[in-house]
Amino acid sequence: MRSVIIYSGGLDSTVLLYKLASENALAEAVSINYGQRHAKELEFAFQNCKKLGVKFNLIDLSSLNSVFGNSALTNQSIEVPDGEYARGNIALTVVPNRNMIMLSIAAARAMALGCGGVAYAAHSGDHALYPDCTPEFAGALAKAIALADERKIELLRPFINMGKADIVKLGAELGVDFSGTWSCYKGGKLHCGKCSTCRERRQAFIEAGVPDPTEYAS
Repeated sequence: MRSVIIYSGGLDSTVLLYKLASENALAEAVSINYGQRHAKELEFAFQNCKKLGVKFNLIDLSSLNSVFGNSALTNQSIEVPDGEYARGNIALTVVPNRNMIMLSIAAARAMALGCGGVAYAAHSGDHALYPDCTPEFAGALAKAIALADERKIELLRPFINMGKADIVKLGAELGVDFSGTWSCYKGGKLHCGKCSTCRERRQAFIEAGVPDPTEYAS
């Protein structure tokens, strides 16, 4: 079964990109510009697709920026918080209904291409943090996607029971160049090293016992 992947250019989705490409199970990577301040991740996505010979489809939804309200990822007047993942920090970085929007677009693309699946890289560490990464949300959306076309499009979540360190280990086995991935929400010249995603990234490499090639500003 060939699938369409929602691909951000981040660590998790890049490992999934490599996994599906190695299995010859990937038809296209769909990346979405939704007006995120760290839109530089999309260039990393393009470069990885080019390297692997995967078709790259960039969808411009930047006009939706104003829809998402007071999210630090889309509202430049709100600073991305530093520190570990905590309820207050998470609230500032939630982009309302982002995964449903992205997965709906990817499902439409999968239907247009005659693919059997849509893949995204939600992992076990996301469950308690973001409502649209929970098994309950994904299960409900999987049912809706399956009903949206005569062909039964499957929602694929191969990392749903894996932690981020496990994903790093898998990426190392697949030969992922982690320096060619972007995690930092601030979107500066370098990974800031202070925001929750940078901290999570660092910790994952430590737990996995894999050298971290990321250059951090702090």
